[in-house]
Amino acid sequence: MMKTPYVPHLYGEAAQAKLTSRQGWLTVGVASSIPWPQEDVWVLYDDNEYVLRGKKAGEERQAPCISTPCPRGDIDAAQTRCYLFASVLGWFKGGYVDVIGAVWGSGPVLYGSRDAFTTTFDGTKFFNCNYMPVIVDEQTRKALAFMREGKRLRHVHEPYSFLSFFKVVESQFTSKDRVAWIGTNLDLLDGDPAKRVAELKKQGFDVGKHLFESGRCAVAHASLGGAIVDPDIPADRRRIAEDLGVIAGLAARYIKVEAGVPDDSELYESRDRTAPWHGLLPAETLLKLQAGEEIKDLSTLGQLRDNKVSVRLWGREAPECMYDMQLAAEGYGPGVVSFLAVSRRTTVFLRFAVDFANGRIHTLLEEGGVTDQFSEVTEAEVEHSTRYFHSVVANSQVELCIKGVDPVPCEIVIPVNIIPQVPEKMVAAALEQFRRRKAQAASATAGTTMDTHAQVSPLGQSLKAPKSR
Repeated sequence: MMKTPYVPHLYGEAAQAKLTSRQGWLTVGVASSIPWPQEDVWVLYDDNEYVLRGKKAGEERQAPCISTPCPRGDIDAAQTRCYLFASVLGWFKGGYVDVIGAVWGSGPVLYGSRDAFTTTFDGTKFFNCNYMPVIVDEQTRKALAFMREGKRLRHVHEPYSFLSFFKVVESQFTSKDRVAWIGTNLDLLDGDPAKRVAELKKQGFDVGKHLFESGRCAVAHASLGGAIVDPDIPADRRRIAEDLGVIAGLAARYIKVEAGVPDDSELYESRDRTAPWHGLLPAETLLKLQAGEEIKDLSTLGQLRDNKVSVRLWGREAPECMYDMQLAAEGYGPGVVSFLAVSRRTTVFLRFAVDFANGRIHTLLEEGGVTDQFSEVTEAEVEHSTRYFHSVVANSQVELCIKGVDPVPCEIVIPVNIIPQVPEKMVAAALEQFRRRKAQAASATAGTTMDTHAQVSPLGQSLKAPKSR
């Protein structure tokens, strides 16, 4: 099974710090159809560092490019890595990223060229290539390289795009096996490619032979008297354009089905988010949970019975009040265990439901908050708990981090009966309310002092305190 490991990301100043921390960088300019970050994003993929250089530099726009650490004598190897990174990134995000040139410098210089472009833009914190598959098979690498070329050329030069897509399949088989594979998989296409296959069959064509002779060979060769794609004949160009979807569909099917390379959307549906925590459970307990059984004896949860967890929003470090929280199992359901996380000062508490049966983790937003039942709540705790709540409501992702294993992501919340607010606006409002109540409490008489055991949630409502353990 193909490896799809956790891919660390750094944004903003942290990404900039990586760029200035060493000397010797190769930067490649790219042509891209995927959403590109506006500011620099650092990622660690397959044990190599890459920095996607943002499109926005102050008020200026710059060409998209990728920088990677590179000693001066290792330029070719670094450029080869960038080609593979670009191939996988484009496939994973459902488009293409193609390298168009490179420049080396002692510092991370930019690659400037009119040939470097991106068709879409994205906000920095939204860029995410986490769990991008690692390619170790040489044949799969070649298939992805030809796919990268084919996608880049599709709206630039259709005949050469056709040839690149054909090479995805051709590079993987002997001639006889290629013919057999195409014949089998033509009938497994859907959408417009399937309609074109049906149309060609109705016209009496052997579709596999047609794609080879009137497509691949006609584009690649121009022998006297032989079949060619004449760039001055509209009918030739139309034929290639009509058949392009078929060969592109076959190429994509080979990579996804035969080579087993998932894209982002496929992996989102299939990946078990709880996998990093499996090793913390006794094998017997894990099997029962995955089968949907209830674990009523929480002492059988092994290292998950009582542990430490840091809670953070994607793209941020865990704040002090959510770092090394005490994690304890407190409830159960079919295939599910609920957990309580309590801050070291026992002022912030959060709850989560881990569904091992379905491989999902859910934030229980309305069952968490801040409390001064055990210690006085600070401004920082109000700030971070409020930001946490409203960021999650606004579709930010939460990660749970236990030392020694990869972070696990919680599901994106789809708010119901709640209108998402700008998180920082709500943080400012919560801090103002907190300061006002604190000032009132300080000046109040004994008969009007506010209840010191009251709790304030990010919504300003009373919450149930965690039980003493």
